[in-house]
Amino acid sequence: MARLKSSIWVQAHIRRCQSEGAFAVIVRKGDIDAGAIAIKIYGGRNQARLILKSLDLDGNPIWRDAFPLSEAENIFTPEEQVDERLQREINMDPDLWVIEIENCDGNGYLDISV
Repeated sequence: MARLKSSIWVQAHIRRCQSEGAFAVIVRKGDIDAGAIAIKIYGGRNQARLILKSLDLDGNPIWRDAFPLSEAENIFTPEEQVDERLQREINMDPDLWVIEIENCDGNGYLDISV
């Protein structure tokens, strides 16, 4: 089974976010075919959330919070820490796509719970 190209998935996700009323942009373009994807969600007041996509051993996508918290804690992290982590991810994987979404509730529009 052929995997969906990263560039197509990113463009579709941007359109989905915008159709939900959120502002979303591509901040960094990665490998068109198979680049990894990071979603930075800006929650306002210099707070952000970072969700990273990786693949399991079977090639299925796994979305994970870069700063996992318990349910009782705020889902946001200081934006400076998110940007530092994002830069480390880019240094490790120069083919990384980065999408930024402005959404004060932290929703990344991924149809999964992360």
